Amino acid sequence: MAKSVNRTFLLGHVGKNPEVGTTPGGTLAVNFSLATTDREKDRQGNWSDRTEWHNLVAYGRTAEVVRDYVSKGTQLFIQGKIQTRTWDDKESGQKRYWTEIFVQDLTLLGGGRGENGGSAHSNGRDDSRRSSGGSGYQRQGTEGQYSDEELNPDEIPF
Repeated sequence: MAKSVNRTFLLGHVGKNPEVGTTPGGTLAVNFSLATTDREKDRQGNWSDRTEWHNLVAYGRTAEVVRDYVSKGTQLFIQGKIQTRTWDDKESGQKRYWTEIFVQDLTLLGGGRGENGGSAHSNGRDDSRRSSGGSGYQRQGTEGQYSDEELNPDEIPF
């Protein structure tokens, strides 16, 4: 079988506060939307913004970070994969599709339009070196920066 890749990188702003729930197995889950904007020039030479909306879903520890630190307007860098769920509509009997980004890693960015001025990072693993407390991830002061000993250069997305 040929090798394939399903990897998505998004940098944008959250469109509305995340919806928090649990799976039937009791795992925390969040759904939220992210807006990305491209600037393009039309045929008359005028610049316009084109916004694309993305549906995102996160589970477990990543969902906890989203629940605790993400709100409408928060700027995020997302790494994940595209997945499509299908089901049969009970009323019409038609097959329905929902395409979303399964969040595997996220970075909260400061200076965004949201109320969140801090920064946190989650990759779905328990990485206690990022926090001084036992809960896993916490805001790191008003600047939202990590000390040099907490920063792993391999995790910088650019």
